[in-house]
Amino acid sequence: QVPLEDHVIYSGNLFQYIEENKKWRNRFCVVPHNYGLVLYENKLAYEREMPPRVLVNSAGYKILTSVDQYLELVNSSLPGVTPKSGHSPILKCPTDFPLILWHPYSRHYYFCLMTGKEQEKWRAVFQDCVRHCNNGISEDSKVEAPAFTDAVRMYRQAKEQYGTWDMLCGNETQVLSNLVMEELLPELRTTIGPRLKGKAQERQRTWIQISDAVYRMVYEQTKAQYDAAVAKCEQERPQMESIIRTDMDQIITSKEHLASKIRAFVLPKAEICVRNHVQPYISSILEALMTPTSQGFAEVREVFFKEVTDMNMNIVNEGGLEKLVEYMEKLSHLAFHPVKMQSCYEKMDQLKLEGLQQRFDVSSTSVFKQRAQIHMRQQMDDAVYTFETLLHQELGKLQGKDDLCKSIQRILERVLKKYDYDSSTVRKKFFREALLQITIPFLLKKLAPTCKGELAKFQELIFEDFASFILVENTYEEVVLQSVMKDIMQAVKEAAVQRKHNLYRDSMVMHNSDPNLHLLAEGISVEWGEENSGQPQPEPPADKRRRAKQVVSVIQDDEGVLPYEVGAEGLLQPRSPEPQEMEELEPGVMPSSPDGVEKIREELAKESLGDGVEEEEEERLTNDASPSPQPRADVPSEAKVPHATPPSPAPRAGTPSPSASTACHQPSDKETGEGVVAPLHRTSTTESSEGVQTEF
Repeated sequence: QVPLEDHVIYSGNLFQYIEENKKWRNRFCVVPHNYGLVLYENKLAYEREMPPRVLVNSAGYKILTSVDQYLELVNSSLPGVTPKSGHSPILKCPTDFPLILWHPYSRHYYFCLMTGKEQEKWRAVFQDCVRHCNNGISEDSKVEAPAFTDAVRMYRQAKEQYGTWDMLCGNETQVLSNLVMEELLPELRTTIGPRLKGKAQERQRTWIQISDAVYRMVYEQTKAQYDAAVAKCEQERPQMESIIRTDMDQIITSKEHLASKIRAFVLPKAEICVRNHVQPYISSILEALMTPTSQGFAEVREVFFKEVTDMNMNIVNEGGLEKLVEYMEKLSHLAFHPVKMQSCYEKMDQLKLEGLQQRFDVSSTSVFKQRAQIHMRQQMDDAVYTFETLLHQELGKLQGKDDLCKSIQRILERVLKKYDYDSSTVRKKFFREALLQITIPFLLKKLAPTCKGELAKFQELIFEDFASFILVENTYEEVVLQSVMKDIMQAVKEAAVQRKHNLYRDSMVMHNSDPNLHLLAEGISVEWGEENSGQPQPEPPADKRRRAKQVVSVIQDDEGVLPYEVGAEGLLQPRSPEPQEMEELEPGVMPSSPDGVEKIREELAKESLGDGVEEEEEERLTNDASPSPQPRADVPSEAKVPHATPPSPAPRAGTPSPSASTACHQPSDKETGEGVVAPLHRTSTTESSEGVQTEF
C-alpha cells in the first residue's frame, strides 16, 4: 500500500522540560507518517501552520519511564561526578509519570504526563518511532546497504569488537557518527571532565551539552565525507560492472580456487571450535529465542482475531454493510497502531539469554527484540490485507447482514490458518538469522588468534585485476559460516518436527486452501472509504500497482478523549501530497548480512530439497536491527499448498487522493528532515533568533 501521506500516526498534548529556562511547558506533539517527533507551541500554532519548536529524529534513543533510570545513566556517563545525597538531582518531574528520551551522545528530551494511562500510550508511540527510525538504512539496494554494514562490522572487528552493536541504527551518516563518537567520547571525557566547574548537577548538564555539540559537529563532517564517498563509488561503478560482465567466468574460478585453499586451512579448526564451544549451546539459545518470539506472534493472532470478531459483532448490532466501511478503515491500520500492537511487542521484553549472553559476548538483546517486533508488524499487516481483500471479493455475493457475518467468520478462519503457517516460516527464518548473529562473531573471535594472521598469504592467489571483487576476509567468513550452518539448520528443523511453539515442518501443506487466494496476486488495495461513495475508482497508474510497505497508520481512540486532547480529534487533516513525494516504495529485500553469504543459500536449498519441497528464497542476514519486509504473496489455488514458502502477497496499490486546501498543516518531509523512502536525516539542534529548535 502506498504510504498514506495525508495522515499522521498520533498527536496530542504533553509537558516538555525546557532546559534554557528550566521550566515545564505544554507542547502539542505530532507524529507524522515518517515517524519524526514534531513539537509545536500549542495546537493553535499547529493549525495556523506556524513553524514547529522542535524536530526530533529518535534513532538511537532509549525510552525511559523513571527519573531514577535516567539519573543512573547520567551518573555513569561522567564517572566521578555524582550529586551528594540530599542535593537536588539534575531533573525533577512535576508528576509521577515522566517520559525521557535518552541518547548516549545527543541531547536528551524530557516529557511528563498526568496519568499512567497517558504515559503508557505515549511510550508505545515513542517506541514505535524509535523502532522505525533505527531501521534508517535504505533496503532498496542489494549492494550499497550490505557493503556499508560489512564495512562497519569489519572496522569494529579490526579493533577486537565483535558481536552485535546497539548503535548500528539510523541512516548511514548517523551510524558513522556513532562509530566516531564511540572512540572519541572516552578521550573527551578524560580531557574535559576534570575541567568542568560548578556543582555536580551543573557539570552533568554541561557535559551533556558538550557531547551534543561534538556529536553535531561529527555528524556534519561525516555527512559531507560519506556523500563524497558514495559519489565516488557511483563514478567507478560502470567500469567495475563492465569488468565483472567481461571476466565473470575467471572471477568465479578464481574465487572457488581461493575458497578451497582457505577451507582446507580454516575448516578443521572451525569445526573443532563449533563442536566444543557452540554446538552444545545451540538448543539452549534457540529455546530462549523461541519462547518470547512465539508468544508475541501468538498475541498478534489473538489481537487480529479479537478485532475482527468485535467488528463482526458490531455489524450485527449496528446495521450491517453501512457500518462495514467504517470498521474496515480502522482495521486496515491495525498493524501500525502503536497502542494496540504494544501487547504483542512487549512479549519480546522477556527475551533473556542469561549466561549465554556472556558466553557469546552478546552486548544486548535489543537487536533481536526489534527485528522480531517488526516481523510481528509485517505479519499483522499481511493478515489484515489478506482478510480485507477476500472480504472485498465476497461483497457482491452477499444478500444481507446474516450472510455478511457468516462470510466474515469463514474468511477469518481461512486467514488464521494461513497466518499460522506463514508465521511459522517467518519465525524459523528469524531463529536461523539470530543464531548466526550470535555464533558467527563468537567463532570469528575464537579463531582470530590462529587464523587471522595467516590470511595475508592467500592474497597472492588473487589476480590483481580481480582484487576489487574477491576479498580474502569475506571468503574466510564464508568458510566459518559453513562450519556452523548445518548445526543451526538441524536445530531449527528438529524444533519444527517436534512442533515446538506451533512451528511446522517445511513439508507441511495446508489442506482446503482458499481458491480465491490466487486473486491476491493481481488485486489492488481496497479503498474502503470510497466503497459507498458511488464514484468509480480511477484506474491506478501501472507503476503504482505493486504493493509497497505500509508506513502510516491513523490512531482513533475509542475510549473518549484523554486529557490534553490525545484522541481522535488530535489527528491531522489531510494534506495534498507533493508530486515528488508520491514515490512508490518497492517491497524491501533484507540487505546482505555481514555474516550472510551465497553459501547459506546453497545450504538452505539442500535442506529444503531433502523434504521434497522448494524452500523459500533465503534473504541475506543482517548484523544490525534492520528487518526485511516480507513480501506478500498469493497462494496458489491447488488444494495442497507447500508451506515452506509463505505465500507472496499481492502487490497493493493505490495512491492517497489529494485533498483540497487544508485547515491543518502537516509537517512536510523537508520540515522533519525525513523522507518516505530516503534515510532519515538528523541535523544539528540549535536555537534560532525566533527560539525555534531544529533537529538533525
